[in-house]
Amino acid sequence: MKKGFTLVELMIVVAIIGILAAIAIPNFVDMQYRAKRAELPPNVDGIKTAEIAYEAAFDAFMDVTAAPSSLPGKTAVAWPAATGFDTLGWEPSGNVRGQYSVADSSARDFTVTGECDVDGDTDSAIYTATKSVSATLNSGDLQVY
Repeated sequence: MKKGFTLVELMIVVAIIGILAAIAIPNFVDMQYRAKRAELPPNVDGIKTAEIAYEAAFDAFMDVTAAPSSLPGKTAVAWPAATGFDTLGWEPSGNVRGQYSVADSSARDFTVTGECDVDGDTDSAIYTATKSVSATLNSGDLQVY
């Protein structure tokens, strides 16, 4: 009596592995994009805190133009020197995948915006925060994770 696997048994195992890979690979790629996008909420909230502290010291909110000047893509870029965020007292710790700005929407409020497109599909994820609202995903991939 010969021991071993038949060709049919081996083909079934290969088919099962193929099905599992077809399910796992897209989920893995999506998880990578979510991890890269994860820098935005804490950075937006950090800028919000810096803006509130600036207002406490100078009795005014500060507009800050977008930095970096162009929207980074999949690869993180170095934070530019001499931005309005220096005056605000905020700087990220390391390279960024998002573009950040602050708009003084009134004498009593402001809007912090963080935007990124880590998957390169031109559909940016945009997080915003105001004086009273923490970072919230407003557009882009609106799935809840």
